This record gives sequence, C-alpha cells and structure tokens, in this order.
Amino acid sequence: MNRTFDVVVIGAGPGGYIAAIRAAQLGFSVACCEFNSYDDPAGEPRLGGTCLNAGCIPLKALVSSSELFEKISHHLEDHGITVNGLHMDVLRMQKRKESIVDRMTGGVQFLFRKNGVTLLKGRASFAGRVDEGYRIVVRSKDGDEEVLAKKVIIATGSKARHIPNVKVDNETICDNEGAMKFTEPPKRLGIIGAGVIGLEIGSVWRRLGAEVTVLEVMPSFLGACDESISRQASKLFLKQGLHIRLGVKIGQAKLTESGVSISYTDDQGAEHLLECDRLIVSIGRVPNTEELNLEAIGLQTDERGFIPVDDHCATASSGVYAIGDVVRGPMLAHKAEDEGVMAAEMIAGMKPHIDYGSMPWVIYTTPEIAWVGKTEQQLRSEGRDYKTGQFPFSANGRALSLGDSDGFVKMIADAKTDEILGVHIIGSNASDLIAEAALAMEFRASSEDVARTCHPHPSLSEAVREAALAIEKRALNI
Repeated sequence: MNRTFDVVVIGAGPGGYIAAIRAAQLGFSVACCEFNSYDDPAGEPRLGGTCLNAGCIPLKALVSSSELFEKISHHLEDHGITVNGLHMDVLRMQKRKESIVDRMTGGVQFLFRKNGVTLLKGRASFAGRVDEGYRIVVRSKDGDEEVLAKKVIIATGSKARHIPNVKVDNETICDNEGAMKFTEPPKRLGIIGAGVIGLEIGSVWRRLGAEVTVLEVMPSFLGACDESISRQASKLFLKQGLHIRLGVKIGQAKLTESGVSISYTDDQGAEHLLECDRLIVSIGRVPNTEELNLEAIGLQTDERGFIPVDDHCATASSGVYAIGDVVRGPMLAHKAEDEGVMAAEMIAGMKPHIDYGSMPWVIYTTPEIAWVGKTEQQLRSEGRDYKTGQFPFSANGRALSLGDSDGFVKMIADAKTDEILGVHIIGSNASDLIAEAALAMEFRASSEDVARTCHPHPSLSEAVREAALAIEKRALNI
C-alpha cells in the first residue's frame, strides 16, 4: 500500500522546508520531496534549494570574504594598521563558503528529523487526483515511489534565465551557479544584467581584482529602487571601478582563445565588442514548474510559467498551495518562507496573513542597499501627497568610527496621516537596519512614532530615527 501523508511539500528550498516544518509543528504527518544534489559527492539531494546551495548563502560568504580583503587592502591605514604581503587564497575562500553551505544544509536535515518530517529523495510530479487527495510520483535513482497526499504545497523554486544567443556552459559563460565557483579572479569579467545577483557577484570579483563591465538592457539603473538611492548607488559603484553600460542590446557571445567576446549595441545605436575572460549571465530567474505534470490535477501555469494563486497561495485545485518563486511577487527567500508558513497554517484552518507591502528587499553590495514600502516615483504616479526626511551616514558617529559613512537613510510618510509609506537605505548594515522599518510599517507606525523612540548611541540605527525627525525638519545632528 502506498504511504499516505497529510501534507506533501514538493521542494526543500527556503519556502518548502519551512512549510514542511510548520505543518509538522501543527500536528500533520508531513513529507518533503527533493532531488537536486548540487554537486553532492554521493549524489544525495541537498536541502535548502538554490538559496542555501547556490544563491543567497554561498554568495554572502563570498561577499564577506571579498569585503574583508578589500578593507585590509585599502582601508586600514587610516586606523594606523599596516599590512605587508597580503594575498588572497581563492581556493581557501571557496572551501570556507562550502563549509558554510554544508553546515546550513545539514541543519535542515536536522530540523526535519527533529520535527518528524519524512524526506522523499527524488523528483516529484502529480499522477492524478483521487477522493482522498492527490497521487504523487517520486522518481529517484533507486526507482519510483507513489505516495498519497491529502494536501500539497508546491515549492519548486526557480532557475537562472538564459538567453538564446548566449549559451551557458558554467565554465567560460556562467549563470549564478558557475559564477560562484571561480578558482581565481578573472582579469576581465563581463556581466549581462545589472540586477541584484549581477551586482553582488560582480562586486565580489571586482574586490578581488577583476575589471568588471556590466551590460544592462534597461535604460535606468536599479529601476526598482527609489530614485535617490539608485543615483547614489550608481555614483558609488562607478567610483569603485564597476563599468556599467545602460540601455544596451545584446548580440552574439562567442568563445575565443582567451575567453569570450560579446557584441552589443549601445543606447545611441553604436556597435561595440566586449572582450573578457569570463561572462556571467544574470538576467533574472524563471519558475521551476515544467516537470510537475500539473495537468494531471487540472492546473495550468500562466504565460510566464507561474502557478496562479489567490492571496493565501491557494491554487484552483482544492487543497493544493503554491509558494515562493513559482507564484506571483518578488523572488525572495524570506517571501517564500512567510508563504510556506501561511500555506501550512491555512491547511490547519488558521487565518494567517502576509502584508507584501511591508516586505523588505536587500542588495548585498558595498554599501548595502535595502528598502521597504513605496518609492517616491511610485507615490508621485499615484498622486499621493507625501513628505520625506533624509539623514546621511556621514553625520553618524558610529558610521564614521567604522569607516563606512557612505550613504543615507530616507523615510517617506503620508503628508496628512504621517503613516510611514517607505524607508530606503544605502549604507553599512542596511540589511539589518531595514528590519526596524519593516516592523514599523507592519504596525502602521507614523514617522513620529519612530522619531520619539529612543535609539542606542552610538549606533547606525540612530540614522533611522534622524530620518524620521527630518520629516518634520527636526533632525538634531545635521
């Protein structure tokens, strides 16, 4: 007889494994399916999805190592510290990255055991619907197994988007996975796409000595950011040595004896040829939905491959939910996690809710960029009256003592009610500072609420308070 589970989660990425754990906490019998081995020596499935294995976590490890190298190389003399004979061992840096990945993915396995989640090793797809629920086939190297799921949560994540005339081999022409495995910095690195991943990976290899050229199809830089943030970021990145070409049209990429050449047309119509040792294609991601056999249960994806869901991530098939990168909204690990919790709690009959307007974004460049809520340009297009306050880190004692005083905090509030509508930060530790803003927006706080909240001194968080004070022209340190 086939095994039966109350809930089967397809995919063990940040959304899937969190959904499985939360469902188990709620008393359900739970199984989670995963097949991707991510270069595991034994060919075993690696839990954690792209985020833990080939995305967020390994990339942040490389970011940390490269930032430390650059700080020691260029920014210690002001502290009275002199270093001679500095050398970067890239292989050792990569081993450190892999050890962090191993620890994190092993941690998910521990959490599965702790919470009684059954791991089904293999690629899962739907085989049909029965009165008791859904038939799911799990295909593995050891054969096929069919299980019965009373409820299903689809969390199969996404993969890197490729372009037809630029063939990725993850040796010379790479996507995000290959770009994090270089054993030495390329002398000349080309990147197609000036989005989050492209800028983060490009910054890593620039710090380690690569000459980096970024080709971006869009005419504006970081168009999702508040315009004041994108202007400041562009200025700082150009100063650091990133070469950014906007509004280009990509032609053909050809392998050469020394690497790869990419033809492109600039925004004035002039043709160019970029010669580089390595090329990274970073033009976004597409949902992993094509092998789920959704038709077997009466589901279809939209024209972009996403699974249509309602506000609570329920699909058109009763008892089937879809979360994370396979559904509408930003492809963020923390979005997937929150949706995983929501789906499990919906199955339990609870009434969870996600405020997508209070969901933060982060770009792990130097300086970091983070924001939550709406931008000035969005509010202008809506015709909404608003007021702004801004405070520079150059006037913050903690930032100056750290030697990281680039950037600022900007707060936007409703002109009448003073409710915070958006907070935008470019600067050191923006990824941590933005959490206060997200919490404030979840509670519908006003700028005055933040302005009247005592913040520790000296700290970077004081800049958030000062930005709130600046909304009413009450900033105390500028």
